[in-house]
Amino acid sequence: MHSIFSELSLVIALGAGIALIMRYLKQPLIIGHIITGIIAGPALLGVLKADDAFNGLSSLGIALLLFIIGLDISLKVFSKLGKVVLITAGAQIAAVTWIGFIASSFLGFGRTESLVIGLALALSSTIIIVKILNDKKETTRLYAQITIGVLLLQDVVATAGKIGLAAKHDGGSSLDIVFLLARGIGVTLLLYLASRYFIPRLTKSIESSKELLLLFALGWGLGFAALFSAVGFSIEIGALFAGVSLASLPYSSEMASRLKPLRDFFIVIFFITLGQSMDPGKMLGVIGQAVALSAVVLIVKPFIVMTAMGFLGYTKRNSFKTGIALGQVSEFSLVFMVAAVTAGLASEKAIVTITLVALITFTISTYFMKYDDELYEKMEKNIRFFEPKVIQMEQRDAINTYPVVMFGYKKGGHEFLKTFRQMKKKFVVIDYDPDVIDTLERLQVHYLYGDAVDVELLEEIHLDKSKLIVSTISDHKTNLFLNHWLRRQNPHAVFVCSADSAEQASDLYGAGAAYVMIPHYIGSEKLSAFIHKNGFSKTEFKHYREKHLAYLETHYKATYDL
Repeated sequence: MHSIFSELSLVIALGAGIALIMRYLKQPLIIGHIITGIIAGPALLGVLKADDAFNGLSSLGIALLLFIIGLDISLKVFSKLGKVVLITAGAQIAAVTWIGFIASSFLGFGRTESLVIGLALALSSTIIIVKILNDKKETTRLYAQITIGVLLLQDVVATAGKIGLAAKHDGGSSLDIVFLLARGIGVTLLLYLASRYFIPRLTKSIESSKELLLLFALGWGLGFAALFSAVGFSIEIGALFAGVSLASLPYSSEMASRLKPLRDFFIVIFFITLGQSMDPGKMLGVIGQAVALSAVVLIVKPFIVMTAMGFLGYTKRNSFKTGIALGQVSEFSLVFMVAAVTAGLASEKAIVTITLVALITFTISTYFMKYDDELYEKMEKNIRFFEPKVIQMEQRDAINTYPVVMFGYKKGGHEFLKTFRQMKKKFVVIDYDPDVIDTLERLQVHYLYGDAVDVELLEEIHLDKSKLIVSTISDHKTNLFLNHWLRRQNPHAVFVCSADSAEQASDLYGAGAAYVMIPHYIGSEKLSAFIHKNGFSKTEFKHYREKHLAYLETHYKATYDL
């Protein structure tokens, strides 16, 4: 135990130092964690010796990360996006496996070995992708939901492939995969019944104590992750499903907030452990093959994803960001290759090659995902091939010019809808939350299923011709984006948005917002009445805005350079 403590302490201290350097250089921290693992690994310092202990801590990080993501996911998302997820995942896995097979054969690998390598290249890293999406706070975006759905199907295919390799090695049969699916269905049914009938009876007890809430969340998430792993599936699938099963509970967000510090610590251990498994010495002999296969992952895989989503009618921005997100191999690819070697279907050289591919694609895709919006802006003119004929929305034939557009509905949207109807103005609500869409359908409100930061969507609805734009979305980055876009494309429009603090309101006013709603000052009901009385007059909003600024200066003691 003293040895494990010493190793962990040294590695964390080393990781903290490298993380500070990466932050100073404005580089992704994930890269710093992997570098820490390589330095601390057997190839250099040789600090890490308790492999089992570190692998166990890494698994905890994986489970916590996926469990927390699951707490924010609604099952209705997958019912809405089932078609695009199934077709995109199927096309991507089949095409990349085939192209990877051809490329590997050309590079001198055996026929069966090349097929295994091809499938390994088709898998994408759940941990890398979800971690970056979480850091960017974009896990609820439309492209992110599609990406997570594709990752789930990839995990199922990878698990089935691993079982097939094990069956071949042990002399089993294809019935093993059937039994695997049966066990998976059984455990999923158990999870559903427990969350549906057992958990509601414990709600008051769980909510009564913050300590009990934390322990329950850990027990539920890690317990079902271990149970799924025991029946043959990955802990990622088990942890994600466990989170989804609790997503509808009123205290799910409280669970997530209390688990995040633990998640961050264990995820750092995961990336360090991943780095220490990479031996630079062995990789030198396969650089050429690894670079060629990395090109398949970084270029061909996103191209296939974009083609599939463009065919289904999604905007090229969503297609581009989904493709970029999936542009790396998976940590499961390494596990898959080990199983192939054990079954006698691949050589040690293949493992080393895929390990180097993982290092290359992890590094490059991390940068790609971090700067995907900037990349899109530079490449937009060169990817017109992926421009769909129609946008994937619930009512495609209704794309037109709208005098009034509202983004989001949950926070005060109902009051605005009443006002718009009373004014008899043509309007549309844009949202991508399946629960909100269901509500709007029941209310017979005209809506579009889309993302507020999707430029193609804004152009399709002719937002540059709208007179009033209301954003009930509280995400500051999204509101700033809309503010800047309107300032360039439609400076005469009245833009009303939301903020969570005086500082955010200051930024939005400085960007040109006509009015910013913040808590404890004015509600949507009062502002709706103002709109109903004064219409879309920017002059009247200017007076209202000045009153608000005076209030902010008095009550928040903030200084604004406006």
